[in-house]
Amino acid sequence: MARAAKVMEKKRANAAQRLRVVARGAVQGVGFRPFVFRLATELNLRGWVVNSSQGVFAEVEGDERELKDFLLRLERERPPRSFIQSLESSFLDPVGFERFEIRASDDAGEKTALVLPDIATCPDCLRDILDPSNRRHLYPFANCTNCGPRYSIIERLPYDRPHTTMRAFEICDDCRREYVDPLDRRFHAQPNACPACGPRLELWDKRGASWAARGEALRRAAKAVTEGAILAVKGLGGFHLVADALNFGAVERLRQLKRREEKPFALMLPALASVEEVCEVSPLERRLLLSPEAPIVLLRRKADSRQSAIRNPQSAIASSVAPGNPYLGVMLPYTPLHHLLMRELGFPVVATSGNLSDEPICTDEREAVERLGGIADLFLVHDRAIARHVDDSIVRVMAGRELVMRRARGYAPLPVRLREDVPPTLAVGAHMKNAVAATKGRDAFISQHVGDLNTEQSFDAFRRVVENFSELYELRPRVVAADDHPDYRSTRFARATQLPLVSVQHHYAHVLSCMAENELEAPALGVAWDGTGLGADGTVWGGEFLYVTPDSFVRAAHLRTFPLPGGDRAAREPRRSALGLLHELYGDAAFEMRDLATLGAFDAQELRLLKLALARGVGAHTTSSAGRLFDAVASITGLRQRSRFEGQAAMELEFAVEGFETDARYELELPSPCVRALSEPRLLDWSTLVEELIEDARRGLAHGLVSAKFHNALAESIVSVARAVGEERVVLSGGCFQNKYLTERAIERLRAEGFRPYWHQRVPPNDGGIALGQVVAASRAKTDVRREGEF
Repeated sequence: MARAAKVMEKKRANAAQRLRVVARGAVQGVGFRPFVFRLATELNLRGWVVNSSQGVFAEVEGDERELKDFLLRLERERPPRSFIQSLESSFLDPVGFERFEIRASDDAGEKTALVLPDIATCPDCLRDILDPSNRRHLYPFANCTNCGPRYSIIERLPYDRPHTTMRAFEICDDCRREYVDPLDRRFHAQPNACPACGPRLELWDKRGASWAARGEALRRAAKAVTEGAILAVKGLGGFHLVADALNFGAVERLRQLKRREEKPFALMLPALASVEEVCEVSPLERRLLLSPEAPIVLLRRKADSRQSAIRNPQSAIASSVAPGNPYLGVMLPYTPLHHLLMRELGFPVVATSGNLSDEPICTDEREAVERLGGIADLFLVHDRAIARHVDDSIVRVMAGRELVMRRARGYAPLPVRLREDVPPTLAVGAHMKNAVAATKGRDAFISQHVGDLNTEQSFDAFRRVVENFSELYELRPRVVAADDHPDYRSTRFARATQLPLVSVQHHYAHVLSCMAENELEAPALGVAWDGTGLGADGTVWGGEFLYVTPDSFVRAAHLRTFPLPGGDRAAREPRRSALGLLHELYGDAAFEMRDLATLGAFDAQELRLLKLALARGVGAHTTSSAGRLFDAVASITGLRQRSRFEGQAAMELEFAVEGFETDARYELELPSPCVRALSEPRLLDWSTLVEELIEDARRGLAHGLVSAKFHNALAESIVSVARAVGEERVVLSGGCFQNKYLTERAIERLRAEGFRPYWHQRVPPNDGGIALGQVVAASRAKTDVRREGEF
């Protein structure tokens, strides 16, 4: 019996997890700590809660189910006079708390160094603008200490009105009385304003001439959208392009003018009830939609809503909003202006970033007229300046947790807490989905999403973000960290700073980013799967297994390589990845496999040129990329030959799995033993997988079943390598792990085999998280840098 009890206790300990929660906002002096104590005690959780100069910090340990319940109830049942501006949560390994306690307040740390993100309209301010007796009735710029603009208006610290773009507005007597009254919720609310003294709304035409102001501007703007117009709306951190999501013609016109062929548009719906009419919404997804961060949440469309769209397209969301996609990116109104506009409209609208493809979002109304004049019919603008562009964040619920896919409004520039102080470091991120990071003590501040650095406008935005970060936090970096790729614009910028440079391998940065977010120390096995990244051997990596040591990494294994005819063009043409894969396996005989969809996607002249190029090894990068393997499979099965946006083929493979539940899988072989002290990495050979896949494609097996077998093979390969390496802790990072089926299947299989998987939560798994990994890599290299005398 004693032995059985010990076994049960060990199982309980292994099942336990630790949840860290950081609540910022009106959470002190309102009974928040006693509330947390009562909630944790009720749920039999162990840990502590403490007030600090930056908010309320808590850590609780227990069963995953109780921890999730704790997180959901924390906001739902908070004390009535409290308001959570930002709630960060991370699941970590347990440390063995024995009870729950309220710890003494911690006053250490800088009280003015933390800049909060922009926060969605609080319930009190929403009531104010909807109350006909309130002096802020229908005022689109109401806010208080619990909500409103922060990061998008601050120009320098400390966070006082003269240091924000609100300095242009002289505060009136009524607003000043609120501002100086400690009992008022607008006490020291820096953007505090009202119709008498604050920002003003106007409606402009395409030339920038004013058509209407204040309430009339809002009403005329809404009427225009109802009639099919495209409206540019100046929001918190930049412009949205707004169109009626029920109007197929309006959405198609927006696509053509914005030069966005098939990439899904984000939607804004009037209220939660309207979201639940068209999408499946879990409790955690509901929490995210209603949270102070108010991100775009990827939600699965209801099956009956898709059928109703076919039956009655006039009353359903236009199919062109997200072509062929079972998910919708949905957000709720998050500023008073959005609330008032959506009340006027009463139907879903497209609310996409105000830019052309590959350009940064517009922030200034005159700039918007110039850059968006060829898209928007009208401009709903205001005269509060935007200090820095901030896009909408994108979040997906995966494995029962939130996964931030684009970190911007509501999340940036909140820091990730590192395990120790690091020298002041600037990390400039990657070329795609760029974000930068900078350190101060143990805090790694991650910027808002910058985007792809393909254009001069986007590179200018990148430079402004770096400059803003340095000025805002008074940073004097002693070292700069950048990607190994010499041609990335971010890398060239880093070199030009003349600071000591730490060059970081792309996939190593991916893994370190996930380890930092999960407070994980080496050793660990990192699985870094993405489209491309320069490898340490000069080839294109992307299907990597990196064994992370205390000071470096070993490439433990990787997917078998194959050529990419046309190089970078293969990223937009899955047919090219597939042809390279087939040529690697079958040689010139691949060009005779005319019954495959891949070969049918080329004309005879193209095939002649590509055959010659592959034979000579000209213009064909060698890659181990998991992303390009996804593309190849999508092509061979006939799902997609040309992609209209990054990752489209892989997304369609994921979507095809819907409705197919199977444990069947293709073979993805690890042919020889893998050990930690590798002189050469082992290959995961996909040859059998491809042969079986071709056989299934030829006999017409359903795309969904083919896709499920492919995904299952990838997940099983992770288990195989983890078993061969003998490392319990497995870290999943890289853009491929935005794939819900792949990630959840890998987590499930790793856990079933006794491994401990870790994945991203509030830092993107894609290249938006690279800068954090670069910071950690630079801190690991600090010994070498210090030897040069730079610190």
